Amino acid sequence: MELSRRPRRLRSTAAMRGLVAEHSVRPEQLVLPLFVAEGLREPRPISSMPGVVQHSMDSLAAAVADAAEAGLGGVMLFGIPETKDAVGSGALAEDGILNLGLRRARDEVGDDLLIMSDVCLDEFTDHGHCGVLTDSGLVDNDATVELYAQMAVMHAEFGAHVVAPSGMMDGQVGAMRSALDTAGRLDTAILAYGAKYASAFYGPFREAVDSSLQGDRKTYQQDPANLTEALREVALDVAEGADLIMVKPALGFLDVIRAVREVVDVPVAAYNVSGEYAMIEAAAANGWLERERAIDETLTSIRRAGAQIILTYWALEYARR
Repeated sequence: MELSRRPRRLRSTAAMRGLVAEHSVRPEQLVLPLFVAEGLREPRPISSMPGVVQHSMDSLAAAVADAAEAGLGGVMLFGIPETKDAVGSGALAEDGILNLGLRRARDEVGDDLLIMSDVCLDEFTDHGHCGVLTDSGLVDNDATVELYAQMAVMHAEFGAHVVAPSGMMDGQVGAMRSALDTAGRLDTAILAYGAKYASAFYGPFREAVDSSLQGDRKTYQQDPANLTEALREVALDVAEGADLIMVKPALGFLDVIRAVREVVDVPVAAYNVSGEYAMIEAAAANGWLERERAIDETLTSIRRAGAQIILTYWALEYARR
């Protein structure tokens, strides 16, 4: 055989493979989601997400410090109140768990790590939906957007560098940008969930935030069958002032990540969600796959698809090794 082209030459050693690798995952591209729960004195394990916990205020501070030391790009905070009501009033309380968590995190690391906040009402409502409801039980888009705008300003005041509206309400980004600018928070960035799908892979997350969801979110989260709709949503968010765009989930929507990357001129993030985390952890616990290799392939696939930023529960572990 006379072969002038032998691609295997570029796979011959670990050093060679590293030299020609087309994509890499760096700690500064990773964001660690963190849950802080009201009333806890010690971290509380989340059974469906081995290794992930609901934090107390003290353990949250320690986790944020660890994230900064490991060189992560940021942390995303979710708050879990002790009591909920129909309008999610705990989300706008001065002493609400998420606001206090943001302040504690920012006090811990200053500007050494980006502090990001989830702007949504689902953790704070007794019905578990991402907004307030009409008398007929539907999510009231415009009334909810007004609350999101107030939340965004409050989160910025309590220390968030980045606010992330995840509720998929029409007009949420524009309303938040206007409110932030009016409040003088011109430097607070918006990470918009431009393409968030009504996915089966959020199950463990609902345990993590003690969700009380009744029904489903299919009237506001997107249909997994649709790509063009996602691009339309993304375009609207960018036009309204989004600084970064999120695709969620990641693994089942790698094609969406790629399509979004090709049409926007802002950084693209992807959320490696709880169900994606849990299924690899469960398979590894049963000896069905090599855990670290599976993690590496998962994160690399999301980067290869076009995400510059990855939210993942493996962020700290990956950065450390």
